Amino acid sequence: MDRPSGLRFDEIGYWSEIKLDIVREYATAYSTILSAPGQHRFHHIYIDAFAGAGVHVSKATGGFVLGSPLNALNINPPFREYHFIDLDRRKVAALRDAIGTRPNAYVYSGDCNSILQEQVFPRARYEDFHRALCLFDPYGLHLQWKIIETAGRMKSVDMLLNFPVGDMNRNVLWRNPEGVDAADIARMDAFWGDRSWRDIAYRTNGNLFGYPEKEDNETVAEAFRQRLKTVSGFERVARPMPMRNSRGSTVYYLFFASQKSVAEHIIEPQKCAIRSKLNLQNASRAHLSALLEGGRRGSDDKITESQQGLASGSVSRRTRRRAGSDTPWATSSDTGSSI
Repeated sequence: MDRPSGLRFDEIGYWSEIKLDIVREYATAYSTILSAPGQHRFHHIYIDAFAGAGVHVSKATGGFVLGSPLNALNINPPFREYHFIDLDRRKVAALRDAIGTRPNAYVYSGDCNSILQEQVFPRARYEDFHRALCLFDPYGLHLQWKIIETAGRMKSVDMLLNFPVGDMNRNVLWRNPEGVDAADIARMDAFWGDRSWRDIAYRTNGNLFGYPEKEDNETVAEAFRQRLKTVSGFERVARPMPMRNSRGSTVYYLFFASQKSVAEHIIEPQKCAIRSKLNLQNASRAHLSALLEGGRRGSDDKITESQQGLASGSVSRRTRRRAGSDTPWATSSDTGSSI
């Protein structure tokens, strides 16, 4: 199928590929539980509020990587319904082409902050025995707190949330807060729900002059976790997972929020597995850097065979298996012009 004119698929780093693994595994466990014998009265749905085109390009390999919507559609046992939303009409067109004809898959073009309230959340009412797994994976501060709060108070929604601390630090949480643009402050207010973030992100008691000093990322993320519990009404909010780029900087935190403790039992093994993958990635990069540095110095140091195996280890092989002609929707002649 042809790529819509002018569409460029999003390039993603290895940390985003790992996030896709987490979402897929959590969604699989969630659907398995609600599809079990004795759970037939429940009607469970999958919601992706920033769905994208359904396909990404790996920065590591240049190959295609299935996005969260197509991963969700491949889960077995399946969800009863799927709802995918994106603001970019070209991505919506690409996603519709990729999905094809599925009567229980709904694709919306527009602002998720309106579409969720008006069209999707009414299909996940607790009193109707409907349950929903909702993925909020915005590019930045594009999600409004009213949506998060509604999801929590519905008591029927499990949520996976990208907490975009990278966007916050670039545009709002400056060391000199007085220089921040008013429009970016408004975006932060809308995401947080009010301006209480200002008192959390800055302290004035650490110096003699009372000027604001920026707190670290962990302090801001923990305050938001408490807000999810005390204000939005999620009973269970696990400590978020920091997703770091190749330089070790935290790009965003991945939050898990639910009404039931079973959600924590699902996610904790996933968090342990992901930490192992991230450690492998970091070790691989460290060994490769040491090898290159040794070559520049003309060192006689030798990298061991086991280190070589680690440097090209299982994460890279997993990524390669997803790329190019190994994927069921790419042909051997595919050059990126079609999905």
